[in-house]
Amino acid sequence: MLSRGATSPKLGTVLDGLSTAIVCLDEALNVVYLNAAAEMLFATGARHVLGEPVSRGVPLIAPLESRCREVLELGAPMIEREISLRRSGEDAIIVDCTFSPQADSKRRPLLLLEFFRLDRHMRITRDEQTLAHQKLNREIVRGLAHEIKNPLGGLRGAAQLLERELPDQSLAEFTRIIIREADRLQRLVDQMLGPSRRPHPTELNIHEVLEHVRQLVEIDGFSDIDIVRDYDPSLPDVYGDREQLIQVFLNILRNAVQALAATAVRCGTIHIRSRARRQFTIGATRHRLVAQVDVEDNGPGIDRDMQDKIFYPLVTSRADGTGLGLSIAQYLVQNHGGFIECNSRRGRTVFSVYLPISPEGRNT
Repeated sequence: MLSRGATSPKLGTVLDGLSTAIVCLDEALNVVYLNAAAEMLFATGARHVLGEPVSRGVPLIAPLESRCREVLELGAPMIEREISLRRSGEDAIIVDCTFSPQADSKRRPLLLLEFFRLDRHMRITRDEQTLAHQKLNREIVRGLAHEIKNPLGGLRGAAQLLERELPDQSLAEFTRIIIREADRLQRLVDQMLGPSRRPHPTELNIHEVLEHVRQLVEIDGFSDIDIVRDYDPSLPDVYGDREQLIQVFLNILRNAVQALAATAVRCGTIHIRSRARRQFTIGATRHRLVAQVDVEDNGPGIDRDMQDKIFYPLVTSRADGTGLGLSIAQYLVQNHGGFIECNSRRGRTVFSVYLPISPEGRNT
């Protein structure tokens, strides 16, 4: 039998090292084994579910019971593609599942279920494409900024020289307008480029950063918006630049506040959540441990045609917005080896920030 107590240390180590979630059931569909990946996928611990009927121990698998019985009766393996497993109030998990009949050392029937997460695979592919697009977009912005800044400097200098030569000083107001507008465009270009310095990382408590940002936002006077904190106290320190991470979360949290304030949502609520994610892939790098910080609001949501564009410079749905806050936040997080993603629908918008716990935490 494949229970944690019955497996050999070597076999248990091998199965726990797999990224594929493995669940083993006996003939009565009681849980006899979960590996570490299955514990993560189904958000449960093996010691709490061993010996339990699968419908109670791992309720996400309950809809597959009829298929499990069919495989045990036929004694032949099967594969189900793109199964949607959904927890209450959470996004669905999309998996392929392989049903394999087995037998223990006493020839009693067992059923081995292997779950391969398609949504994670699709997310990794999407994130890699997004990172590549944003890198290309940033190179274009840098080139464009260089082409704009050079003539701006010449334009400003020419206006200053012209002002000195004007015979009528009443005309100097026009040259001052040229200088002010050139300076405004210079500031806009600098904002598009974002911070020029590389991060200077140190070990820091991400919750201290989040609390500092929360207090800054509350000082702005949005007293009718409730900010709910849900922090994981076991989360280790993050290796990052404190000032830059403050800027990241300030941009995201203010974005949520402004979305709620602009639409006058009743009972506007923002949840700030922190969690640890294990064996998590960002781009092409797999990390042993990643900090996930979610900023969730119950506002009107982001239009679907805008969701793929919100991290690009100058893209905004607000008339008074610059469209630079989220672009800068994404740039700073990427400089930390992390990533920001957004999921939005009416009544629930979540910005998720993923940060490696430490550079030593990367898997090669």
